[in-house]
Amino acid sequence: MEPEIALAAALEEGRLIVLTAEGPNSHFIDEDGSVSGYEVELARAFAESQGLTVEFDVRRDLQAVLNAVAAGEGHIAAAGITVTDARAARFNFGPAYNTVTEQVVCRRAGARVRGPSDLAEVSLSVVAGSSYAETLGALATTVPELEFRQVEAPSAMPLLRRVQNERLDCTVADSNLIAHARLEFPELLTPLALTEERSHAWVIAGQAAQLEETVADWFAEAHDNGVLAELDERWYGYTRRFDYVDVARFVRRLDERLPRLRRHFEAAAIDTGIDWRWLAAQAYQESHWDPDAVSVTGVRGIMMLTLPTANEVGVEDRTDPAQSIRGGATYLRRLFDRMPDGVDGEDQLFKAFAAYNVGMGHLYDARRLARRQGLDPDAWPSLRQTLPLLSEQEYYSTVRYGYARGHEPVQYVRNIRRYRALMDLHLDDIGPLAARVDPTLELELAEMEG
Repeated sequence: MEPEIALAAALEEGRLIVLTAEGPNSHFIDEDGSVSGYEVELARAFAESQGLTVEFDVRRDLQAVLNAVAAGEGHIAAAGITVTDARAARFNFGPAYNTVTEQVVCRRAGARVRGPSDLAEVSLSVVAGSSYAETLGALATTVPELEFRQVEAPSAMPLLRRVQNERLDCTVADSNLIAHARLEFPELLTPLALTEERSHAWVIAGQAAQLEETVADWFAEAHDNGVLAELDERWYGYTRRFDYVDVARFVRRLDERLPRLRRHFEAAAIDTGIDWRWLAAQAYQESHWDPDAVSVTGVRGIMMLTLPTANEVGVEDRTDPAQSIRGGATYLRRLFDRMPDGVDGEDQLFKAFAAYNVGMGHLYDARRLARRQGLDPDAWPSLRQTLPLLSEQEYYSTVRYGYARGHEPVQYVRNIRRYRALMDLHLDDIGPLAARVDPTLELELAEMEG
C-alpha cells in the first residue's frame, strides 16, 4: 500500500502514528512502567482533541525518525526536532512549540572552552544527523582545525553521560535537555552557546498533508488556552533554577542521610498512601533530612512540625525521625483529604504541600482569587498564579484570611518537585529511568571514543 493511502487509512481508523526516539524529553518508560515524556504528552493531547488514539513508533535515533517521516511511515515526527534551514527545505514543519539554544557542554573539572576556536583542542562528539552536527559543520568553515565525531544515538543524553564520566571532553545539546541532565550530572558546565534561540516543531509527513491545518489550529489554541504553558511548567519548571551547590549537596546527602531514614518514609507511605519519595522530597525541603533542624519560629525535626501540629498528630518527640516523619506524613494526608471535590492527582498533592507550607485558609483564598480571574480553582497551575497575589493589598484585603507570603508555597512546591526528580535520577533502585542507555549503544560509544 502506498504510504499516503496507508496514513489516510490509519486516520480513518482513528489512529495517529507518531514517530519518535527514546529520550528524557521525548519518550521513555517511567517508574510505573508507563510511556511518558514531554513529546508523548503533547502528542496525546493533540490526538485526544481530534478523537484519535496515538501510536508511538520509536526509532533508534533522530536520523532514523527523520528518514521514517520522509518515507511516510508515520503521520508526524515528534522528538524535540530543531527547525533548521536545511531541514525546512526538506520537511513540512508544524508550528513552533518550544525554543532552545544549542550549547557546548563540558565537565566542570574538564576542558576549558572560552570560544569557538577552543573547540579544536578538545575531543568533541555529537548526535549523528542532528542540528548540532549542522551547527558545527558551519562553524568548521571559520575554524578549519575543528574536528568532531557523529555518533548514532537517540538523543544527546548518552553523550552527556560520557562527558560527566570524563570519557569525552565535550558535546553539544539543547538547553532544555542540558537543564534536565544537570540534575543527574551536576558537574556539567556550559561554557559556550553556539546559536541564538531556535524552535522545536513537529515534522508532518508529506503523505499526511491533510493534517497540516489541523495541527496548526490546535497549536494556536494550545498557546491561547495555556495547555502548552502548563505542559512546559510540568516538564521543565523544576529544572529552570539550577543551583550547582544545592544539587551537589543533595546528591551527597542521598548517600549520607537518606539510607537511615528511608524505612521511616516507606512506613509512612504505607500508612498514608503517599509515595515515600514525595514524602522524602518534602522532608528534604523542610530540614535537609536533619533530625535536629530547628527554625527561629520553633518548628523542628525532619518534617519541621510546630508544637500544636505535633500534638494534633500524636508526636511526642519532634526530633525523633520516626515520629516526625509519621506525624508529618499524617498531617499532609489530612490536608490532602481536605481538598475539595474535583481536585485530584498531582494537583491534589501539590495543593496539600502548599497548605502544609502556608496554611489551608490561604489556599482557600487563592482558590477564591482563581475563580474571580476565570481560572480553574482545582488546578495547581491556577493557584501557582494566585497564591503570590496574597502578598498584595489589592487582593489580600478582599479575602477571608488576609495577607500571606504567597510566593513561598509556590517555590516550596517547585523545590519538592525538583528534589523528587533528583531522587528518581540518582537512586539506583528507581532510576535513572529517563536516561537509560541501550547496552549496544554504550558499547558502540566506547569503541568509537576509544
